Amino acid sequence: MSKNEGGRTSIIKKIISSEKIGLLAALVLVVAIFSILTNGNFISRNNIINILISSAIVGMVVIGECYLLITAHVDLSPGSVAAFSGVLVSLLLRNGLPLLPAVLIVVVIGLFVGFINSLLVNKLRLEAFIATLATMSVFRGLAFIICNGKAVFVTNALFLKLGSGRVLGIPIPVIIFIVSFITFMVILDRTRFGRNVYMVGGNAIAARLAGINAQKLRTRIYMMTAGFAALGGVIQAGRMSSGQPMTSEGLEFDAVTAVVLGGVAMSGGVGTLSGALIGLFIMQGFNNGLMMMNVPSFWQTVSRGLLLIAALSFDYIRNRKRKIGR
Repeated sequence: MSKNEGGRTSIIKKIISSEKIGLLAALVLVVAIFSILTNGNFISRNNIINILISSAIVGMVVIGECYLLITAHVDLSPGSVAAFSGVLVSLLLRNGLPLLPAVLIVVVIGLFVGFINSLLVNKLRLEAFIATLATMSVFRGLAFIICNGKAVFVTNALFLKLGSGRVLGIPIPVIIFIVSFITFMVILDRTRFGRNVYMVGGNAIAARLAGINAQKLRTRIYMMTAGFAALGGVIQAGRMSSGQPMTSEGLEFDAVTAVVLGGVAMSGGVGTLSGALIGLFIMQGFNNGLMMMNVPSFWQTVSRGLLLIAALSFDYIRNRKRKIGR
């Protein structure tokens, strides 16, 4: 065998063994199964658009959670932050504030929430799981308090367009997500900041010796995650024409499930945003398929829990293979 042929064979083996091939196969399987079970309605144009829109809202948080999990951290507060943000922006708009200032205020508050999360983790040395579980409870409660537990309806035309409008036939939430995803994928894959994210998650000691300030880096990522959650909450409120304190329950778990399904290791240092995107489509396709089949909501909740267990099991298996490979 010639050197060139051997090189091509090696490349083919790497492609075949790639985790993304398995992920794509799983995505194709989900689409095929639900297409059969729904007599082709699953792959109808309207349903695909619905999946893309729901994926865009969850996908905002997926971007942040992907960065966090690569650094071996997690944030459980995005669902509450999104609900709080949706209610707050609706209140601001109903009281006469223009759309852009209202959205900016809400996103800045989201960034501040992320800063609070980072302080709890970095300064008080709380476990990320416990710290963000606490802020999850706090901001869900605040979402109810600021609206007295009632939905805040909005008639602002620009706001409604943000959630339901289209440009060249593409839903605006999808456009926002695509731009955000591409931007942060490039940052993660092509910049020094992205390399530092992997180094902190893969070997914290080596990262410190290399002069990387892990606490400062995590602070930025926590702020990014909460900021995306706030923006997702604004978009969700625009779609619903109202801010509602009960929305986005389980958003963080859907995001974590998607990220882990996409090959990001819970232990940190491994994974890609492109893999997380495939995981997102698998999970959203799965959830959408269950709804199209009129599966009762409580069984859908059970199914999502089982999907998270499956994702964590795959993560365990992948980690064992990596350790054996060493």
